[in-house]
Amino acid sequence: MKYKLKVNGQTRTVEAAEDMPLLWALRDGLDLKGTKFGCGIAQCGACTVLVDGVARRSCITPVSSVGNGNITTIEGLSRDGSHPLQRAWEELDVPQCGYCQAGQIMSAAALLAKTPNPTDDDIDGAMAGNICRCATYLRIRRAIHRATELGKATASAATGSGK
Repeated sequence: MKYKLKVNGQTRTVEAAEDMPLLWALRDGLDLKGTKFGCGIAQCGACTVLVDGVARRSCITPVSSVGNGNITTIEGLSRDGSHPLQRAWEELDVPQCGYCQAGQIMSAAALLAKTPNPTDDDIDGAMAGNICRCATYLRIRRAIHRATELGKATASAATGSGK
């Protein structure tokens, strides 16, 4: 079957079986390699994407279940790495091996969309389903707080309210 998916602001067509996981439709069908395969059973979070702003594990989400939902992958946060989360991740040297980081960032994006100024408990709760084998959890938490600061600075500059 052919599916029209709204991915990163564009409508794209992919041919896939209805039970094909969204992960493979994105990676193999649309050549969006940023979303990673980790465990295949929704336990690690490496495959996290946003569907209508909600973090979803793409390894267990059938492509047929997405419908007209707006899908955002790591490639869709920004074209040039300027999203506050991406900037914070780089500034604080969060990744070591980097494999889980796209899923980490996408889960963090869902959190910040819902809770723009999260506490440590908010972050820990939202990120609990994402496994980092390199154990950069404290840097991830700091980067989410830093992204909050960067996002406020960007919003302030955009509105001209400055300091």
